[in-house]
Amino acid sequence: MPLNDKNRRARAVMVLGTTSGAGKSFLATALCRWYARQGFKVAPYKAQNMSNNARVVPGLNGHMGEIGSAQYFQALAARCRPEVRMNPVLLKPEADTASQVIVLGEVDEALSRAPWRERSELLWPHARAALHELMDENEVVVIEGAGSPAEINLHASDYVNMRTAREVQAACLLATDIDRGGAFAHLYGTHQLLPPEERALFRGYVLNRFRGDARLLAPGPEMLQQLTGVPTMAVLPMWRHHGLPEEDGVFDEQATGQGLRIAIVAYPRLSNLDEFQPLRQVPGVQLVWARDARTLQSADWIILPGSKAVAADLAWLREQRLDAAIAAHAAAGKPLMGICGGLQMLGETLVDPHGIDGNAPGLGLLPLVTRFEREKLLRPAALSFAKAMASPWSALQGLDLEGYEIHHGRTVQHPSLGAAQEILHERDASVVGWQQANVLGLYAHGLFEQPALLKALFGVDAGGLEPVFEGLADYVDRHFAPGALMQLLEPSA
Repeated sequence: MPLNDKNRRARAVMVLGTTSGAGKSFLATALCRWYARQGFKVAPYKAQNMSNNARVVPGLNGHMGEIGSAQYFQALAARCRPEVRMNPVLLKPEADTASQVIVLGEVDEALSRAPWRERSELLWPHARAALHELMDENEVVVIEGAGSPAEINLHASDYVNMRTAREVQAACLLATDIDRGGAFAHLYGTHQLLPPEERALFRGYVLNRFRGDARLLAPGPEMLQQLTGVPTMAVLPMWRHHGLPEEDGVFDEQATGQGLRIAIVAYPRLSNLDEFQPLRQVPGVQLVWARDARTLQSADWIILPGSKAVAADLAWLREQRLDAAIAAHAAAGKPLMGICGGLQMLGETLVDPHGIDGNAPGLGLLPLVTRFEREKLLRPAALSFAKAMASPWSALQGLDLEGYEIHHGRTVQHPSLGAAQEILHERDASVVGWQQANVLGLYAHGLFEQPALLKALFGVDAGGLEPVFEGLADYVDRHFAPGALMQLLEPSA
């Protein structure tokens, strides 16, 4: 159902939130698939994302780049190819007061060092140009905001929310997490803190994660509309097991599932944790996030995930005495896996001549040495496991899989120690995985998203992400007011 005027630019639908964690990424992903199902050419967009969860996508001038995972999944939901303009600015936190700045997929070292408020004005032209290009090339652009648009101390320099909305006169939805309480106050307060020309862009409120009888909300939505002139377009019921990878933070504090207990070490700067979402869906698997030695002691498997600050996270791991628990787990012959930064931690030493990450002794569980290089390696990966692998990882032998790499480190065998088995190769024959007994180290991300790997390790047939996207579209179709989503594509009255 294309827009009537074929020469018309795209219509922009923007999802804003009263707080971080209100469900913006989830709702934007659902809208991407819903509009794609109506026959529109759809693209996602977020001017600036702050996350250490990133994906490798086509960039500029034939290079590969990186964007936030949320926009990667939104592009797949929109049935389009993910690319760097969909998230032109990505901030990857390296410490509490420092972030690596990625502009159109590539690290910008000068902007990474710039003061925050000055940096914002320098980044907006890049974000603005990418937005207009996507608007020219598509029929619907689904835009995700960041945090809250009503942070009055930041409003003048915030280009991610209302400046973006004003730029393309986006039809704005404001979502709130009603499960936290105070939803009507959050919606009203956000509306009132914005200037009139920005309030005018609000087309509807969304009450997200509601539990109970929606009739009990009355007369709240009606009173809110009387106060602000904005209707409540949807009450979305709580849906815990939708299957969409989480954008930020650990999934939850409680263990999920029952059976084989897999503990993922949750150090402060862990990255790319969204790749473990499929483990939550595997019957017979209990997924836990470990920050103390006791959690690791009860684990059947331990996974060391990626890290944005490997040396710092390794130091934290030792401070928490997790290193001894990991060594004991390995000594007991239980499966131990490290992915990217986790692989680097498992080695003998980290060497950092350029000041990228830091020098540090590794855990000494794989005979490997990692040297950090200035240039970050970004590439999609076509991978092949060795034809013969030792237990407990023998189920992986001979598998051909896809994934991605994103790391500064370059890892090789230690010259003075016995060699680990080279068990994973890229298409160019480079080694990206090693095994020594029960310890496995891999550079490739995204392997748990591969149905063949889940079948080999757990004997389950995974459906992939397509059923998830379809379920999200069905969900918003059921719970938005009839005709509301199409009305967002029409100019406001």
